[in-house]
Amino acid sequence: MLYVDIPSLADLKSLAAHRDDICVSIYLPTTPVSREAVGDRIELKNLAKEALRQLQIANADKRRVAALMEHLDDLVDDDEFWRFQARSLAVLATPENARTFRVPNALVTIVEVSDRFHLKPLLRAIAFPNTCFVLALAENAVRVIQVSADLPPAVVRVDGMPKDAASAVGRATVNDRSPSGRIQGSEGQKVLLRQFARKIDHALRGLLTGSDIPLVLAASEPLASIYRSVNTYTHLATVGIDGSPVHSTDTQLADRTRALLDGLNRDEIAQWKKVFAVRENEGRATTDIAHAARAATYGAVETMLVDIDEVIPGTVDEKEGAVTFAKTANASDYGVVDEIASRVIRSGGRILGVRKADIPGGKSLAAILRYAM
Repeated sequence: MLYVDIPSLADLKSLAAHRDDICVSIYLPTTPVSREAVGDRIELKNLAKEALRQLQIANADKRRVAALMEHLDDLVDDDEFWRFQARSLAVLATPENARTFRVPNALVTIVEVSDRFHLKPLLRAIAFPNTCFVLALAENAVRVIQVSADLPPAVVRVDGMPKDAASAVGRATVNDRSPSGRIQGSEGQKVLLRQFARKIDHALRGLLTGSDIPLVLAASEPLASIYRSVNTYTHLATVGIDGSPVHSTDTQLADRTRALLDGLNRDEIAQWKKVFAVRENEGRATTDIAHAARAATYGAVETMLVDIDEVIPGTVDEKEGAVTFAKTANASDYGVVDEIASRVIRSGGRILGVRKADIPGGKSLAAILRYAM
């Protein structure tokens, strides 16, 4: 299994607003195979040394630096922590504490030292999660499968999950056609199936509460519609896998699910680009970093695509949004596009973290504005 703990939007807003004399942001690809995690631990230790080097060059307070390094060293040495990993790890540390986020998508290695956190790499996991759960649902069988981008699917044990419809409602069958009040015929079957679906929804709360990982439903009618009518999980995918999953293997369901999620993500980006083209003709869209920085500073950005891998060092004026680019990264500046994204998040705009190839013109960012400026 992948062990993920992706920040919520509230977390992002809090992290984006945080300022300190020392903020270290480290991103590194990891493996969910715990026996192979020793190399990831060594890599984190090396990246921590690079952060230390930058802090020493900046003449940061030695006691504060020592406190921060203690947090990072403790993390490297935490055997239990390294047993449970995903595809990438984010470490956001100050002398006071260190927060970690395990994300399902592969990130490039980054070390950023500044007075604020570098958050852009986390944005893709939030906008386009590439791990999900599949609820394979039929009258006579229920299973939950975790699907990730590049790992074999894994069946997840869910406490309290009914094994079939009949046992869930305390009957020998849900297809009894004999008259018995309301519970008879096809309508009676639907009543019993709805009770079955509610028990499944209740059991899933223990797995899904507090999560925003998509849940994909694999079921045939009428059970698919019945389940959707009682579902309480906000992130149930609007498009599911049609047909009974009983005779499909976990791998077959995983392959269909990945294609479904990839299609939804592609469709969202394609639709965004269409809107961008229209707004660009109206003077309400830009791929210019300086223009986007000023718009973000004034809260004028509605949505924005950003390249999650690239780091362009510099600073953005707090009041006017003027950009000053730096030739090389150091502890006195930060990622300019990352700072623009943070301002968009704080002003209620939406950020989609993508790769450069998905951005119009292959630029570092593309923004749709609330009004022309």
